[in-house]
Amino acid sequence: VGMPEHYIAFWNLENLFDVDRSPGRPEWLQRQLRSELAGWDEAVLGRKISQLASIIGQMNGGLGPDVLGVCELENRSVVTRLANTLASRGRQYAVAHHDTSDQRGIDVAFLYDPDRFTAEETFSHVILKRTATRDIFQVNLHGTNGKDLIVVGNHWPARSGGVFESEPYRMTAGETLSYWMERILEIKGSNAAVLVMGDFNDQPYDRSIQEYAQATYLTQRVVGARLPRLLNLMWPFYGQGLGTYYFDNFPLIFDQFLASRGLLNGGGGFHVRPESTEILMFPEMRATGTYPVPRRFSRPSEFGFNPDGYSDHYPIGVRVSEV
Repeated sequence: VGMPEHYIAFWNLENLFDVDRSPGRPEWLQRQLRSELAGWDEAVLGRKISQLASIIGQMNGGLGPDVLGVCELENRSVVTRLANTLASRGRQYAVAHHDTSDQRGIDVAFLYDPDRFTAEETFSHVILKRTATRDIFQVNLHGTNGKDLIVVGNHWPARSGGVFESEPYRMTAGETLSYWMERILEIKGSNAAVLVMGDFNDQPYDRSIQEYAQATYLTQRVVGARLPRLLNLMWPFYGQGLGTYYFDNFPLIFDQFLASRGLLNGGGGFHVRPESTEILMFPEMRATGTYPVPRRFSRPSEFGFNPDGYSDHYPIGVRVSEV
């Protein structure tokens, strides 16, 4: 019997908010979201979660992911509801979540199979910018082999206000990520198994990713580097004209996996298979037409609300085995 293999996925859930006027929402956020969440009632939330669960359950050949990183969800309550819905369909997940002070109140979280991993520690790394943004969320998952797989969830500042105007914020996020990578390797050793994932709101070739987060397409630059470089597993999708998010019918690779040296050489107890990386475009998620644009769920308060939709992003997946 070989060592266990784990399927790890990441998905931007597109505004998985709690119901309009949720009692758990702070007053400042209630004011902020009033118009956005008009009509976002119990029935709509239930439908949204059911739609998301139907896709998550199909991942990993219908078994569901072993670890799922998610972003754009409002609080622990909605991510727990998602986990409960998945449990009712046959797969148990534990939740690792941390409330951030983001302006729109949206967080990053992880669902993981408690039979395969225990969450040893979680850390929330604040990105310092004038207006609050999502923290970088790190969870140290302890595998059955006694080693740690460190997963780091990201949701970097959006491009609203202009790509170049907002780019310095993503550079700041990249610099913050790289700083914490150095700290992780200092504490856990230079071969620590770290899988960074998220919606970076930039493409693999953008400066925030390449220069600041130190993520490259060259395996040998990662394996041989003194600095904590990362291998960006999404580069091969460029030649295929695929994206995880579409803007004006242009495919953009905003959702990415970045792997540490220890994940490439297996020195940290886990080994990633770069060629297993995939953008998950199940047929029902794709809009009909020339371009494979994801079918959004949107919201009742917006044009384009579609209860048969899912998210404006496609999920991504990769396989990591224990060594």
